[in-house]
Amino acid sequence: MTFRPGTAADAAAILRLVDENLAEGHLLPRTLDDVRAHAHRFVVIEEAGAVVGCAELAPLSIAVAEVRSLVVDHRWRGLGLGSRLVAMLQRQARIAGFSTICAFTHEPAHFVRLGFSIVPHLWFPEKIGVDCTSCAKFRTCGQHAMALALDGAVLQPPAASYTRMPITAATSSPFRLTLNRDASPRERR
Repeated sequence: MTFRPGTAADAAAILRLVDENLAEGHLLPRTLDDVRAHAHRFVVIEEAGAVVGCAELAPLSIAVAEVRSLVVDHRWRGLGLGSRLVAMLQRQARIAGFSTICAFTHEPAHFVRLGFSIVPHLWFPEKIGVDCTSCAKFRTCGQHAMALALDGAVLQPPAASYTRMPITAATSSPFRLTLNRDASPRERR
C-alpha cells in the first residue's frame, strides 16, 4: 500500500471513490474537471495499481486549509487509513504555513479522535464564502465544523486579518501539496 501525491491521471479514480460514497451523504459531489484541476492537492492511497483512498488539503485562506473529499474504499475501512490520510495532510499544512485546518463532516467523532474540536460554522467565513453559500444544502446540510490549530496556534474565532481572506478563483493560492516526510514543521514555503 502506497501513500502518494495525487496527479491529474488519478482524477477519474478519485471521482469514482467520491461518487460511490455520495449516497451515504457524507461527501459533496465533485466534477471530473474540478478533481483534475486540484489533483495535486490530494494524497491518494494506491494498492495494486488502484486508488483505494484519498483526501484533499484545500487552501481556504493564507491561514486556513480544509480537509476535503476524505474517503476510503469500503473494502479498506477499519484499518486506520483515513486517520493516516488526515495526519499526512496535517503535516503538509504545517509545512505550507497554515495555522489551522478544518473539516466539515457528519461524523465528528472521527475528527475528535484526531484532536479536532467542534466549532461554530461562522468561525470559517472562508468556507462559507467560497463553498457554502452556493451549495444547494446551505443552512440545511447538518454538517459539523471541525477545527485543529497547528504548531501551538490558539484555536479562536476569525479576527479581521488579511490571512483569513478567502482564496477565490481571482486570488488563487500558490499552495502545492508535496509529500516530504523528512521536512521539519518549521520548514515553510
